[in-house]
Amino acid sequence: MTEISRDTIAAIATAPGAGGVGIVRLSGPKARAIAQTLAARELTARVAHYVRFRDADGETIDDGIALFFAAPASYTGEDVVELQAHGSSAVLHELVARCVALGARRARPGEFSERAFLEGRLDLAQAEAVADLIAAADVRAARAARRALDGEFSRRVDAIADELLAIRVHVEAAIDFADEPIDTLGGAQLRARLGETSLALDDLLKAAERGRRLRDGLHAVIVGPPNAGKSSLLNVLAGSERAIVTDIAGTTRDLLHETIRIDGVELTLVDTAGLREGGDVIEREGMRRARGELQRADLALVVLDARDPQGGRAAVSDAIADVPLRIWVHNKADLLDAPVPTTQDTLHVSARTGAGLDALHAQLRELAQGNADAAGEGAFTARARHVDALAIAREHLAQARVELDREALDLAAESLRLAHDALGEITGRVHADDLLGHIFSSFCIGK
Repeated sequence: MTEISRDTIAAIATAPGAGGVGIVRLSGPKARAIAQTLAARELTARVAHYVRFRDADGETIDDGIALFFAAPASYTGEDVVELQAHGSSAVLHELVARCVALGARRARPGEFSERAFLEGRLDLAQAEAVADLIAAADVRAARAARRALDGEFSRRVDAIADELLAIRVHVEAAIDFADEPIDTLGGAQLRARLGETSLALDDLLKAAERGRRLRDGLHAVIVGPPNAGKSSLLNVLAGSERAIVTDIAGTTRDLLHETIRIDGVELTLVDTAGLREGGDVIEREGMRRARGELQRADLALVVLDARDPQGGRAAVSDAIADVPLRIWVHNKADLLDAPVPTTQDTLHVSARTGAGLDALHAQLRELAQGNADAAGEGAFTARARHVDALAIAREHLAQARVELDREALDLAAESLRLAHDALGEITGRVHADDLLGHIFSSFCIGK
C-alpha cells in the first residue's frame, strides 16, 4: 500500500496561459502556515479572505483571494489552501516559488488527486473521472465523467463485488462440510445467485465499453491491400498531408494516428500497412502491427481499389473478422470506365477528386453520433483498464460456475476470489503501487 507523503505540496491549478484569474493550490500540514505568511494574516476555514500576497521582502506579488479548507473536509483530505490571483503566468510561478521557499515542494502530476484517493476521499475510478471531466470535449462526455465522479460506476462495481464476496463466503463455508453434496447446502440458490451476478456483470461490462468509447471516441482503423489509397484517404479526412503517399506498394510501414472531430465527437483514425502475402521484413512487421491494431478497433474502414475490389477483399476478410463495425470504401472511383453508384453496403469515392467523400463523411458522422447517443442517460465514462478488469472478472466468474457444477468447491472459491480482486482493481480496493503511478502520472499538474 502506498504511504501518504506528509510533505506540503504546491502547484498552479489553472490551465497554462493568461487569464482573468489563476489559482495556486497548497495541500499538506504546512499549507495554512505558508499561506498565512504569504497573506500576512490569519486564515479562517471556509472564509474568502481578500489579501495581498507578499514576497520575502514584504513587496506585493499580487492581490487576490485566499481560501483555507481544514482537514479532513477538503479535496485531498488534508489542509488545503487555494490562492486566487490574477491569471498571469509570471505571477503564479512567483507564488509557487514563494510557497516552496516557505517549506512546500512542487507537486507531481496528479498528486492532489492521488492524495484524495489515499485519504479515502475518492476511490480510484472516481479519481480517474476527475481527469476525464477535465479532458471532456463535449457535453455528453462531461456529464458522463461527472456521473463517474459522483460514484455511479463505482457503486455498480461495489454491488457486484459485495455479491461475489457473499457467494464466496457461502462456498467456503460449504467446504467444511465436504461430505455433504452441495445441493443439500443451498447449491440451487447459490447457482441462481451466481447466474444473476453474471448477468449484472455482463450489463456492467457493456455499459463500461460504451463509456470507454464515449471517453476515447471511436477507434477506426483504415485497412486494405497495398496501393488502395488508404493514406490518401487519411490525408483527406484529416485535412492535412499527414501520411506519405506514393505509387509504390508498401509505402506505409508503421501505424499513423490522427484524431478528427465530427459534430463534437472524437474519431481516431489509424492508417496501417497494406495487407498482402509476402513483403520484406519491415513490411511484414507493419502488417503484424496492423492486425494487432484491428484487434482493439471499434470500426474498420476497409479501403479497396474500385477497379479490383474482389481481389482486395480476400487479403483483409480474416483480419477484420472480429471488428464490430465496418465501412467498405471502393477508392479510385475516378479511374473507372463508367461511374458506379454507391450502395448501402459500399461507398465509391475518390480521394484524389473528392467524389463520394460527402457520403463517407455522413456515414462516419452517423456512426460517431450513434456511439455517443448509445451511451444515453445515466452513462458514465470508463477506461480501457476498467473494461479489461471487468472482462477478467467475467472469465473467473464463468470458471467459478463450472467448478461449482463439478462440486470442486476449493477451485470455485479461488475463482470467486480472483473475480473479486479484478473488480477491486477498478476502484482501488486492490491495487499495486506501479498501477497508481501510471494512472496519476497522466494527470495535469495541480490536479
